[in-house]
Amino acid sequence: MPSAFVRQDQPLPRGAASSAGTSGRPAFVLPPMRCRLASLAAGLLTIGCGGESAAPPSPDEPSSGAGRIAESESSPSDRDVPRRRRTIGHSSTGRSLDLVQVGDPSSRSKVLVVGCIHGTECEGIGVARRLERGPAPRSAQLSIVENLNPDGFAREIRQNASGVDLNRNFPSEWRPLGVPFDQYHSGPRPLSEPETRAAARLVRSLRPDLTIWFHQPEARVRAFGPSVRAAREYARLARVAYDTVRWPPGSAPNWQNRRFPGTASFVVELPVGSLAPSDARRHVRAIRELARQPLTLPARR
Repeated sequence: MPSAFVRQDQPLPRGAASSAGTSGRPAFVLPPMRCRLASLAAGLLTIGCGGESAAPPSPDEPSSGAGRIAESESSPSDRDVPRRRRTIGHSSTGRSLDLVQVGDPSSRSKVLVVGCIHGTECEGIGVARRLERGPAPRSAQLSIVENLNPDGFAREIRQNASGVDLNRNFPSEWRPLGVPFDQYHSGPRPLSEPETRAAARLVRSLRPDLTIWFHQPEARVRAFGPSVRAAREYARLARVAYDTVRWPPGSAPNWQNRRFPGTASFVVELPVGSLAPSDARRHVRAIRELARQPLTLPARR
């Protein structure tokens, strides 16, 4: 395998996971009598009473600040943005694979974002959650899968629970690689895993103009073939490095680029460790901006 393949998907130590989001509760409480007096005096101010504390994050959710949503990113009108959530499948151990769609389904531009496919490269979940909770881009619909590999994330491994690298399990140029839990084990056959079958069904159903797959830790955007144009524009908007790198065998962008000519599918490699909120916001802005600029995408044949 060329050296570029080896370098692009290095496994990460956990501890680089993004946040499950804030609880929305105040950071302090008042004794019951003072709370009642404060509530009468303030009228519209709501103060937590009874010593209630914030619920701890789920052990299956990221924990860094990258997943927290700044209030300045949303507005009262955001609640009017159409949002739909549904389950598109289940993982090898039965965890749900959920899709959130934001925006008008009749929009001409369709964008799919996958926050995590390797269980040790999941800072993209924070970007995905910001997209879910923020305003929809104009003239576009966002389809967002926070985590395609919840089993790997929970177990702190790159692969899924069956030991398969999901980004080597798609049909295009698939070939047998390694044994279960090897870094690039491609599975017994293409689409052998429920997670990749769910993703393939989703892409076939949505026919997205653009699909973005978040990885770590290379801190760059990489693309090949017909996706180069859109990927270069994304890198410019997000102010990150860009490289043209051939698709690995059996990877998701490899499959979509070949299966659906005229669409773009590429990888955004986030840096190692926790993603700073300011960096997460840059990626959110880049996605929204690219989504509303269909001319940056290759023309469909």
